Amino acid sequence: MTSCGKKIYIIILRSDTRAGKLFDVVLLVLILLSILSVFLESVSAVRERYYQLIHILERIFTILLTLEYLLRIYASHKPLRYISVFTE
Repeated sequence: MTSCGKKIYIIILRSDTRAGKLFDVVLLVLILLSILSVFLESVSAVRERYYQLIHILERIFTILLTLEYLLRIYASHKPLRYISVFTE
């Protein structure tokens, strides 16, 4: 694994480091904001007024969470096993 891969591994897959803990907190906030955007979209008055903003935010959240998943696969010692754990 490259030094870049090792850094990604430490940040993303280990929560016993400062960077790992920060990553986990940022990820949790991102997930909560994503849930909030879906919730707000379900309120018709909010959806009518902020439709475009909500959809832009949902796309950003989707891209960021997809990137996070791809980085987890990249940093994993056994990527195919990591993927298969979520498909069983």
